[in-house]
Order: sequence, then structure tokens, then C-alpha cells
Amino acid sequence: MKKAVRIMRVILTLALAAAVIGVLWQRLGPRLEALPDSAVKPKPLDPAFVRLTPRETATLPLATRFDMPLGSEDGAFTYNARPFRIERHLGDDLNGIGGENSDLGDPVYAAGAGRVVYAGNPGPGWGKMILIAHRLPEGDELGPVVQTMYAHLESFQVRAGQDVQRGDPIGTVGTADGAFLAHLHFEVRVGPYVNPGQGYADTALNRVAPEQFIRAHRGAAADLLNPAPQKD
Repeated sequence: MKKAVRIMRVILTLALAAAVIGVLWQRLGPRLEALPDSAVKPKPLDPAFVRLTPRETATLPLATRFDMPLGSEDGAFTYNARPFRIERHLGDDLNGIGGENSDLGDPVYAAGAGRVVYAGNPGPGWGKMILIAHRLPEGDELGPVVQTMYAHLESFQVRAGQDVQRGDPIGTVGTADGAFLAHLHFEVRVGPYVNPGQGYADTALNRVAPEQFIRAHRGAAADLLNPAPQKD
């Protein structure tokens, strides 16, 4: 009985001490300010961390051949005003041979069979942009997936999630909402990351030279066509 009484006294003493400490903390402790809205509101997902899943990659249309996205399939009637890596440039600036705004509104074509994974306006200086993901044949040194990027567009003719074939019209040449003279900023990117990113950098990042890529991936016979989209 005496032992139980001693235990109860210890418990009561500890409880009283905790209550006293709590009261003192409330009176003398630092006041925490309310968190700003920026700390409690969810932030949009950084596009640098958006990537195609293995299943999405496996179901991409197979791209057996690539062509130039402006002019003819060989790029006739166009010229490269600013090639890849000149002045830190991460793509090619393709223009109509008339220069200035002579190619404004000209059709832009999908360089290869693939799926549109982004179609939007990512920010100032970009204008409308399209990203198309392509599944490369097994064994390709750049595989399994590359993406072609088409920027400074005036209009869209496709939407995100849409499958396209090589040579399909996807948009028209623009001026990045008036930031530049009309031209197509064209990139080839290696990997599954769906990120608008930047157009200039000190290193090549995950980009490869577009003209060299297309030259290396035109090995199919000229009369080989990619299969037509499957109808539901």
C-alpha cells in the first residue's frame, strides 16, 4: 500500500511539474508567426522531374526514319541560321530561304513517328512549343527514346497525347509572340524527360546536333513509310 502511495505521489509530482512548465512556456516562450501562404500552398511540379514511364516509352510509335521538319523532307528551301552549339545554342534555327519573316506561317512537320508529350507556351521567349517523343529501333545507340522539340510556333495543329506520323503537319512557323523574326527552333533530345528547359547552355545537356541526328537516321529506303495510326 505504501509503495503504491509513493508511486502515485511521484506521478502527481511529474504531472504538476509538466503543467507548470507548460504554463511558463505559453507565457515566456517564443511566439511562432503564421506560415506564409507560399509555405502551405502546394507548388506546381517542376517539369524537370516529369518523365515518361517505362510503359509510356514502350507504347510510343516506333520511329524507323526521320526527316527535316521544315521545307521538304530533305530541308530544301530552308537554311540553318544558327546551328547547334554556336553561341551556346542547344538546337538549330531553321529559316525559309527568303529570310526575315518570309516563312511566317509556313507548315512545320513531325520529324518522325511519335507521340506529342507537350504542347503549350512555356514562357517568355519561347512562344508555342511542341515536344514529340519517339521510340527508336532496338539497338540504336541513342535509344530507347528521343524527343524532337519545335519552338517559336505561331499555331498548333496537334494536342498533347496525340500520335503523329513522320511528315504530319503539327504547327506553323512563328515569331515567339513577336520576340524574333520568324523561324523554327528545332532540337533533338535524348531521354524520357518532358521538360521545356532552356535554349542556351554552357554544355550540350541532353541535346544532340539535329542535322547530324537526322542524317544518321535516314537510313531507311526512300519509299519506306511508317505504318498508319490504328483506328479505334
